Amino acid sequence: MKYDKYHGLGNDYIVIDPEECDGRLSSEAIRLICHRNYGLGSDGILLGPFEDAEADARVQIFNPDGSEAEKSGNGLRIFARYLWDRGFANTTDMRIQTAGGRVHCGLDAPTGRIRVDMGTVTFQSKEIPVAGPPREVIEEEIQLDGSPVRISAAGIGNPHCVVLRDAVSAEETRRLGPLLEVHTLFPARTNVQFVKPLDNSRIQIEIWERGAGYTLASGSSSAAAAAVAHRLGFCGPDITVEMPGGALAIHIDPDNRVTLEGPVVRVSEGRLLPELFEQELPE
Repeated sequence: MKYDKYHGLGNDYIVIDPEECDGRLSSEAIRLICHRNYGLGSDGILLGPFEDAEADARVQIFNPDGSEAEKSGNGLRIFARYLWDRGFANTTDMRIQTAGGRVHCGLDAPTGRIRVDMGTVTFQSKEIPVAGPPREVIEEEIQLDGSPVRISAAGIGNPHCVVLRDAVSAEETRRLGPLLEVHTLFPARTNVQFVKPLDNSRIQIEIWERGAGYTLASGSSSAAAAAVAHRLGFCGPDITVEMPGGALAIHIDPDNRVTLEGPVVRVSEGRLLPELFEQELPE
């Protein structure tokens, strides 16, 4: 099975052409491929391109635990670069269909920077989704690990839980992220961001991704965190999101439509061997 591997700010994805696997991958195969000790190792798999009547291509996005993700900002930037590299696209302006909706991607071939129109952010509970009565989920207090925590929730094709902090750390993210991911408020589980506003145009975030765990960078997490910081008045419409893996540029329109831009690096190409799929992962 042939593959290509890319990363966006350390958020790495393996891209597989559907023709290499008859158009589908089992959850067990995905977990093996993504495992960093037993497989190739990645933060997820992009399976595509599939044909789509209303887009230039359709992609399926899978988390390392085998679950399917609705949308991924970094994954989409990587997939747009892959389409260009492999000759599947003859334009630098691409429409890509995901489970979380159709997005537009723009590639600046000379610099390698890729822009993604992520769509409109919502804070409405029913659209994210968040359990309970219909409401805007902004700065709600919940109990977590025996202590009160204030959260905001945002949806951008996938769900996000944003926690403002005076300081952010990988340690707290690894400790509280798994608890928030499966909190009963979030019926579809959630991505989690811990956010420190730095000034009117910069925030620092740490990320726990649903189905992936602690992550160096995330496009949709950057978009959600920036949208919450903007909604709460900490930042203007143009925000640099600083993550352990690097920075993304975010722009928020007056209607809460979010665009992100950043680099993508092509890492390798190769072949996954049949012996990989003969293993069983330990419990």
